[in-house]
Amino acid sequence: MVWEARGIAAEIHPSAGYHGRSVTEQPPAEAPVDPLFSHAASPFIRTEVPTPAGLASPAELPTAPMFVWSAHRNQIYFGFAILAYLMVLVGCVTAVQANPSSPWRYYVASVPVLPAGLVVWLFVRALARMDEVQKRIQVQAIGFSVALTALLTFGYGFMEGVGLEHLNPAFVLPGMVVLWGAGVVYLDLKYRLRR
Repeated sequence: MVWEARGIAAEIHPSAGYHGRSVTEQPPAEAPVDPLFSHAASPFIRTEVPTPAGLASPAELPTAPMFVWSAHRNQIYFGFAILAYLMVLVGCVTAVQANPSSPWRYYVASVPVLPAGLVVWLFVRALARMDEVQKRIQVQAIGFSVALTALLTFGYGFMEGVGLEHLNPAFVLPGMVVLWGAGVVYLDLKYRLRR
């Protein structure tokens, strides 16, 4: 091939040039690699099951008592504290009823407050270790319980004025706990079903 411009003649060989061979003139390389998921799902294309990776399966965790203890430690502590409260309460009530005129009956009657305080301390500690969603559920359930308990006791106070029996204040806290539990169950189900 001869190229002439302004009286200069130059011969250009097809292989010699500024850019070398074009992409279409290069010899074909290996077969192109087909990327994963390049074909749309079709009943006419046979798909192959991928070969499993040569990884070992994870080892099974042992179910030794220590693993159970560490996983459910707060529930176990809470159960022991409730059991201690009930045992101390029964013992103190029995002792006070057996000695109704003794001067130490007030001290013995106040002893169940100690394991009840332990239950409160365990609850607050467990609440501090919860994640944000669980904290929100607990706080909302406590608010529901306090508001409904206040409404019920306030309303019952008016009913006492018209002839209902006097409400023993010892029933207020168990009622509050029952309402708190109902609030936790309701809010937990609400958050689970929303997902």
